[in-house]
Amino acid sequence: MLTTFLLISPKLHESWSKAGDRLLDNSVDFVTAVLPKLLVVAALAWILIRLVSFFSSRMIRIAERHAGGAIQISQARTLSSVIRATGIAIIAFLAVLQILPMLGFNLGPLLTSAGVAGVAIGLAAQTIVKDCLNGTLILIEDQYNVGDWVTIAGFTGQIEGLSLRKTTLRDGNGTLYVIPNSQITTVANLTRDYSSPVLNVAVDYSADPDKTIAVLTEVAKGVRNDPAFKDAFLADPVILGVDQVKGSQLIYPIVLKTLANQQWGPLRELQRRIRLALPEHSILPGDPYRVFGMGNLRAGAVPEAPAQPEAPHPNPTAAKPQEINPFTGEGL
Repeated sequence: MLTTFLLISPKLHESWSKAGDRLLDNSVDFVTAVLPKLLVVAALAWILIRLVSFFSSRMIRIAERHAGGAIQISQARTLSSVIRATGIAIIAFLAVLQILPMLGFNLGPLLTSAGVAGVAIGLAAQTIVKDCLNGTLILIEDQYNVGDWVTIAGFTGQIEGLSLRKTTLRDGNGTLYVIPNSQITTVANLTRDYSSPVLNVAVDYSADPDKTIAVLTEVAKGVRNDPAFKDAFLADPVILGVDQVKGSQLIYPIVLKTLANQQWGPLRELQRRIRLALPEHSILPGDPYRVFGMGNLRAGAVPEAPAQPEAPHPNPTAAKPQEINPFTGEGL
């Protein structure tokens, strides 16, 4: 046993010495060749991450300084967080791809597996990717904000929430719709900058157009100058004249221009005053079922209902005497 140990121990000592030498050589190579490269890559990644964070924070400060409201500031913060998270993820991924080969990892099989997995995930989650991309464009282009009345994906209502993946909208009946952003192809924003509703007033064909336009102008100006609605208007109402002739009706459009989403009160008040003004000036409202003769078309004439013929009064002198049957005593 002792002899065998004495024979083996020099060989063990030699192998341990070689292993130690290799480890020392590898350590020296790592410190002199690999470690500086790792430090350079890490330093570059850290600098790039700091730059992304600086620009994203700068974006928020500029938005807070120049934005007109809390909604724009919220949009800037959302965009800033998206840019920051995306930039850091890309920088970290590229840094890992540079570091792993330096540590002795073979990236060939890893990249092949990642490519196959990426294709599978991309096919399964392509709708989510479309949602996020379209949501990013909606935010960047400022197509609509929270609180706007819009028509998107066939639904009309007020925007209650907006994220990169979905938009929540509530219609006038209180129904809440959750719409993926990839389904939004056309946006009709009803409250952007200003509102310009058109009220079509139908008046009977017999009414004098000049008189009708004067009455509608007076009523519209009255609403425009009313202290309750004055601040909502951006311009005076415009009566376009006779726009259409529909049978026995004449259509007079009235165009309003108000602040965004402030047209409802003036519209209701204008319709109420028109309803009261037309009878005061002997102007009949339009009725597609009204029938009148050509004699009613003279200026200022109002078609009257045709006179009903009076029932003839019996002439007592012309009445025949009642004949009586002499056999029965009954009248014939």
